Amino acid sequence: MNGSINKKNEYPFTLFNKTSKLLQKFVDEISIRVKSGDGGPGSVSFRREKYIEKGGPDGGDGGAGGNVYIQADPRIINLAHLKTSRLYKAGSGHAGAGRKKTGHDGEHIYINIPPGTVLLTEYDEILYDFIDDQPYLLASGGRGGKGNAFFKTSTMQTPRFAQPGETSEEFIIKLSLKIIADVGLVGLPNSGKSTLLQALTHANPKIGNYPFTTLSPNLGTLEINAIKKCVVADIPGIIEGASMGHGLGLSFLKHIERVRVLVFVLDITTAHVDDELNILRKELDTYNPVLNQRPFILVFNKIDLIEDNFLQEWLDSFHKQGLNPFPLSARDNIHVDDLIREIEKFIP
Repeated sequence: MNGSINKKNEYPFTLFNKTSKLLQKFVDEISIRVKSGDGGPGSVSFRREKYIEKGGPDGGDGGAGGNVYIQADPRIINLAHLKTSRLYKAGSGHAGAGRKKTGHDGEHIYINIPPGTVLLTEYDEILYDFIDDQPYLLASGGRGGKGNAFFKTSTMQTPRFAQPGETSEEFIIKLSLKIIADVGLVGLPNSGKSTLLQALTHANPKIGNYPFTTLSPNLGTLEINAIKKCVVADIPGIIEGASMGHGLGLSFLKHIERVRVLVFVLDITTAHVDDELNILRKELDTYNPVLNQRPFILVFNKIDLIEDNFLQEWLDSFHKQGLNPFPLSARDNIHVDDLIREIEKFIP
């Protein structure tokens, strides 16, 4: 298989040279060209056997062209594997043969993508949303042509023609990944989302004390009890203006759209904790107002780095607004169990 990649759909920004290669490893939007198989031509043939002088037409039909299917595969986490091909093409049908032999059908191809991928036309019209693993027929192969045996009639005993196979379908499609997760961790850069993901799920995201450590969404599985578990996504840092294209947020805001519950991770060591929450909610509302209607949980992270009286002042301030933050330290695993019990309320 080969494929056409629209490089305009890769990330439109570069933070600095050291990270630009890392950004390209996670691909959540791509354009590819697909082509189903052509139908095989019918055969023009006449029966030729010893002692049979005029056997008549016996040309067989051509085989059908292969179809192109798209299917969600939970083992795939992004669309990077599709960058290696210029064209995704199914097999063409084989030609018919004498003795009324039908040609073999062309081979179908299946393009595997991550669950949560949205299929669009090149004009951004939505065709299908892959929330399950049912194969989607994207392009049908051409029908095989009829051989000359098909055209024999009482008035036309020796047809000397056959049908060509039908031509296939070929077009460009777009694929856009929106990660499927139950819980979305949302916060400004350096709020400790990656550390919290590790504390909740034992995932191994990259962690560092500098902005934009997370350059792609990280996923982990939270095992609430023996039978209940959920997927937690660490969404890369959103900054003020993310919904207008600033920073990393614009490319990753869409990954929040499918979550059951949002967890706003606030850095309690900053001077304006309430401003952090306002920035996050404003950016979500600007991007998609529906997001601010989702259930949410507030987390005060890094309580190991502040005095108790400072923490209590912020708790009192938020309580007066009718909000009930969960104070914890993801790094030292302090009160993380309290957050897990709260998350459990939103997981069926």
